[in-house]
Amino acid sequence: MESELHSIGELARNSGLGVGTLRYYDGAEVLTPAWVDPHTGYRWYRPAQLADARLLARLRRVGLPLAGIRAVLGADPGSGEARRVLDAHLRRLEDGLADARRELSLIRTMVDQREQPMTTTPAETLPRPSAGGTPITVPADGLAAALDAVRFAVCGDPELPSLAGVLFEPDGPVLRLVATDRYRLALAEVPATGAPEQPTAGTIVPTPLADALRALLPTAPAEVTLTLGAGTFRAEAGGHRIEGAALDFDYPDHRVLTRLEPQHRITLPAADLRAAVETGATRTLPSGPRGTDCDVTILTLTQDGRLTVASTPAAGDFQVAVNRDFLLDALRAGHPEQLLLELGGPIAPLAIRTPDQAGTFSVLMPVRLPDAA
Repeated sequence: MESELHSIGELARNSGLGVGTLRYYDGAEVLTPAWVDPHTGYRWYRPAQLADARLLARLRRVGLPLAGIRAVLGADPGSGEARRVLDAHLRRLEDGLADARRELSLIRTMVDQREQPMTTTPAETLPRPSAGGTPITVPADGLAAALDAVRFAVCGDPELPSLAGVLFEPDGPVLRLVATDRYRLALAEVPATGAPEQPTAGTIVPTPLADALRALLPTAPAEVTLTLGAGTFRAEAGGHRIEGAALDFDYPDHRVLTRLEPQHRITLPAADLRAAVETGATRTLPSGPRGTDCDVTILTLTQDGRLTVASTPAAGDFQVAVNRDFLLDALRAGHPEQLLLELGGPIAPLAIRTPDQAGTFSVLMPVRLPDAA
């Protein structure tokens, strides 16, 4: 019998697959030997299996997952199944290449910023507020809306103390509020009087202090005076004062994440999207903080332009997966009526904007889905 068969070493040499690789695919029941010597355990293959081994080597070379390789080698002749698997894999490769090009474009921008610091103003190089503090005046209702829009994104991880608050960043005619936990980012702007003409590094207001300020605002007069700098934060309104120490950290530069290049923009009612996410299918993946499992929502843009929530998108549909709880938090923040979604691809951040408030939006980091082939 052995004279009619190829040894595993011969098959390895003639196919380009290693002996260890052939053993792996035997165990995975993808390419099993025709006969195994019961005494030595040595594997022997039929001559016809050489063609399968060579095909397998090429499928590996183009990165086809194990399930896809099994489907191609096991497809019935004439069924068209093997070609469908290969076509689907080619589409994924093309989508991945487009995503990689967009990501590399952003990376080049980041590299240019590092190499040409005079052309940008990253957070660590911005001037600090004056030692005596910078008093600015903002509308109470606008400040309340801005806090509502960003509060959900404040970090609760004790190992990241620099993110345990809201950044108050004066920038000419506006005061910008920023919050992030690294998985999501929220920004909101409120008109300001008295702010420096040039942006400063801002003041990180601890979460309890920011919450106390928000509780004061419903009973405050039309305007609130905020004093930033000198390591403290102070808010004065209607004879009431809230004051406390600011967080003494450098806040991460949020500007990099706001320079998005969306591929699709979709406007829709916020209530419709919330309902779709709340009732739509999810997948459980290890994508939460510290690698914990979480429910993931897959937003799918069909080829006819409809935005849906689908656990298994159809081939050719545009999709992005995000943490479901984070998405619902962002959709509820500020109670917007209309939303503008900006989608850049499966590995690009998802931006959620409020069309009538240009400076108010949130960004969610995408969740990379395992290959479903």
